[in-house]
Order: sequence, then structure tokens, then C-alpha cells
Amino acid sequence: MAKNNLFNRKNKTQLIQEQLNESFIRKTCSFYRYVKIENPQNMRDILYKELLKINILGRVYIAKEGINAQISVPEQNWEGFVNKLDNHPEFFKIYIKSAVQESDQSFIKLIVRVKNQIVADGLNDETFDSSKVGNLLSAEEFNLAMEASDSVVVDMRNYYESEVGHFENAICPDVDTFKDSLPMVKEQLAGKEDDKILLYCTGGIRCEKASAYLKHHNFKDVNQLNGGIIEYAHQIKENKLDSKFIGKNFVFDYRMSEEITTDVISNCHQCNDPSSRHTNCANQACHILFIQCDKCAENIKNCCSDECAEIAKLPIESQRKLRKTPSKAAPLKQFQTRIKPKLKELIQNRAKANQ
Repeated sequence: MAKNNLFNRKNKTQLIQEQLNESFIRKTCSFYRYVKIENPQNMRDILYKELLKINILGRVYIAKEGINAQISVPEQNWEGFVNKLDNHPEFFKIYIKSAVQESDQSFIKLIVRVKNQIVADGLNDETFDSSKVGNLLSAEEFNLAMEASDSVVVDMRNYYESEVGHFENAICPDVDTFKDSLPMVKEQLAGKEDDKILLYCTGGIRCEKASAYLKHHNFKDVNQLNGGIIEYAHQIKENKLDSKFIGKNFVFDYRMSEEITTDVISNCHQCNDPSSRHTNCANQACHILFIQCDKCAENIKNCCSDECAEIAKLPIESQRKLRKTPSKAAPLKQFQTRIKPKLKELIQNRAKANQ
């Protein structure tokens, strides 16, 4: 395969239709590993060809520090997929987590990208050693640790993730990105360096780096939920444990979330009715992520505002011209400068209220 063909060139409509025509079942899963990769670009190209050949869809990030992947695998190709990973010493016997809730359309195409880091941390400290991580706890151990009088539970995800689901009494930082959470969590935990710190995230990758970061800053008893919320959900079901996580686990694919418990702890950002339905504004020039109940989705046509709904009604070519033509961009500037920041402020305020 020529190097310039190592990218998807089909449009979204084609990709969705191809999946609808599939006659087999897919398994959604995720995996990561912090491991030294000498030539990320070469590894990227090899993996793209190998995964594409067995019809794998999803998102894979490669960096000198390791790999991070969320993918969808045809059930009949599962063994071949595992064997291909095992053929690379860097990924031999890598721990693969199955999704809590399956969906044939969690992803519609394959993306394999080279990144500077598999999780951007924003750190510039040559003395920081990300390999010196905290203790790994099973679901049962995490539940027991939460009962200790000196335990502090910390959510290492973004505000829009914890808004729809989190552990009981967890500290949920009001941040947009992981790199913002590290200094904020350190500040929020000031004076608790001797307490039992319990970190969790979606699949464990952010906690692994966060636990090393806190240990680097002299926190003595740092622990992380092994396998994150995904593995926790599997273990509480298999071992018949009480779930101390309430609500949904936000995921970065077409599913948007996985139900861990039936609790709805968030509200529609437009009418304030209980809802945990995340969506992106249908106006592609806006595309802000927010919570919208079914009623508001119908009333405002899956948009965050009436202004965006008007733009979304236009033919796609008209929308593209509007985005490209400065003299006709007034409606776009309106939501970019007024509506979008206002909605984001509303989202963050409600997230704080629900903590």
C-alpha cells in the first residue's frame, strides 16, 4: 500500500452506510500502554495497514511515550487482532478492556495518528518520572478504600464527563483538559499529602500519569482505580458489588456514554429537566458539546440555540459559504462571541452545582 493511501478518503455518509450493511457483530474496546516507541511514524504506518486489513475502526494515538486506542473490532477478527498486537514487543500481552455497553456504530472509520504525547499533560519538568505510579486497586479494593476516614476521591476527567456520572463525594475539577486538571488537583489537595488519595478516570491512562505527578509532589499514599470506570463496571457486575459510581460513564465515540447505574444526576442545559443525553450542536460551525433532553432536541432541532437552529436549516453548501465569507458571517460571529461562551458558562455552573 502506497504511503499516500494510509488515510481514510471516504465521506461520513459512505462510512455509515458501509457499517449498516455489515452482517457481523463488532466489539468495542480500549487499551493503552506507556512504553518507549523509537519511531512513532513508522509504527503508525505499520499499525494502520495491519488494522485496516482486518476491518478495525476507531482511534489510535502513537507517541514516543506509548499507545492509546479506542477501537471497534469485528468479532470474527478478534483473535487475529490480538495476535497482531502481540507481534509487536511494545504491545505484547497488552491489557484490553471491553466496553461496558456494546454498539455496532461506536466508530465509523479508522484513524491512527502520531502525537507528541498519548495524553497531553502540559508539564515541562525534566525531573518528573511518569513511570513512578501509585498503587493499583481493584473495584472491591477501591470501594473499601473509599470508606477510610482519610480517603480523598479525585476525578481526573473533564467537567463534561463528571457532570453525567462520578463516584460518590468525589472532587470533580472544573477543567476542559487533562493538562488543566493536574495543577488544579494539586492545589485542591494542598495539605492532604499524607491522606489516602484515590484517583479514577475512564480507562486508567490519565490516572497513571496523575498518580506519578502527585507522588512527584510528595503525596505519600496515592492510589488509582485499575482499568478505570470501564473495568470497575465489569468487576462490580461480575462480583456482585455495590456501585459507588453513580450515573453514566462518558465515552469519546458515537455512543457518548455507557450506563453504569440508572441514576440521572445532570440536567438539560436548556430547560433544566433531568437529562444525561450529551450531544453536539447540529450547527457544524458551532458543534459545542452539551446536555439536551429529547424534548429540547425536538424543539430546537438538536441545536444549542435558536440562532444555531436557523443556520443548521440552511443547505450544507450555504452553510459552508457562510463560514468562508467574512461579509456573511455575522450569525456565526454572534454565536461564537455571545451564545457559545454563555452556554459554556451555563454548563460549567451546573457541573459545579451537581458536585
